[in-house]
Amino acid sequence: MLAEITREELTAVLEGVVMDLLAEGRIERPPVDAVRLAESLGMTVALDDCQQGRARFVRLGGHGGGRQRDTILLRPDPRPERRQWAVAHEIGESVAFRVFDALGVDPREAPDAARESVANRLAGRLLLPGEWFAADASGCRWDLFELKRRYATASHELIARRMLEMPPPVIVSIFDQGHVSMRRSNGPGRVPPLSAAEIECQKTAHDRNRPHHTYDGLQTVQSWPVHEEGWKREIIRAEVEEGF
Repeated sequence: MLAEITREELTAVLEGVVMDLLAEGRIERPPVDAVRLAESLGMTVALDDCQQGRARFVRLGGHGGGRQRDTILLRPDPRPERRQWAVAHEIGESVAFRVFDALGVDPREAPDAARESVANRLAGRLLLPGEWFAADASGCRWDLFELKRRYATASHELIARRMLEMPPPVIVSIFDQGHVSMRRSNGPGRVPPLSAAEIECQKTAHDRNRPHHTYDGLQTVQSWPVHEEGWKREIIRAEVEEGF
């Protein structure tokens, strides 16, 4: 099953399926509007106040027994990025079979967890396509706010997590109300404790509500405040220099 497939092979297939979908939807540059993409792919997106989850993919019958239509039922949400993610996820669910086919896996034999994982991976890549994101991120030196302006339909957190799927080796940390809520690395080995430079960058962004960066001879550290009324979040990216 998927456990036997290399990370590189899975990534290549996921990115290929995403680029095919964007081409079919005639989307040639960011930001990717998942609702527009779904409609371009022949799906209907409809609001459903009764939805328990954020969204659900169904096939609804036409009037008088006409042709069934692929439909995404979307729960209203005040955050547009959540709506975009929900629709992107359901697109991923609907085309997950393409990934399994490309990998030579029978989708009927794939466990639910594998299908859900594929849908999640496709959703993140639909909003932040690897080919575009890697070039744009490198071009702006991984500036989170600049990337958010370009990829407006993706949340700050999704953009930060996508950084972990790209070279070079980095550590991404998220602070909520002054406490670490996520800390991950795409490098080998265990994630090290917070460095003095990371702590200083987070504190500056938290206290002054503005981006901050520093270099301590080992790491290039960037921090961005994502502050709302009543809630303070900071996102920290630490890149270790080669040779250390």
